[in-house]
Amino acid sequence: MSAKVPFTLEINFHASPQLLYQYLSTPSGLSEWFADNVNSRGEDFTFIWDDTEEYAKLIKKKTNERVRYRWITEEEDQDDYYFEFRIQVDEITKDVSLVISDFADEDELEEAKMLWENLVDSLKQVLGAA
Repeated sequence: MSAKVPFTLEINFHASPQLLYQYLSTPSGLSEWFADNVNSRGEDFTFIWDDTEEYAKLIKKKTNERVRYRWITEEEDQDDYYFEFRIQVDEITKDVSLVISDFADEDELEEAKMLWENLVDSLKQVLGAA
């Protein structure tokens, strides 16, 4: 199996870093836009879509700045891959950006980017930031 390739998307947001962080780091926030339902026990998260459950571990967080999750899979190289939300605030303009880092198989890269763009559109609608 070939290695996955990293990619990053940066999206401007009209929302405060504090509000945005709540939607990136809490089960209730994530279930509003990322998955149908999200449960957590400590740093272990369960993401539910229809009849599918995926598991991830919260591996890094800094309040109002970043959250990183690692999918828990059966794959040997699972520790190499994660998805991360980083909130950046321009020091001069105070513009807020969400930077998403993820990995995808090379032949699925465009689909993965499109999926994230659609998810972010949902997040913007939830926040009233569209």
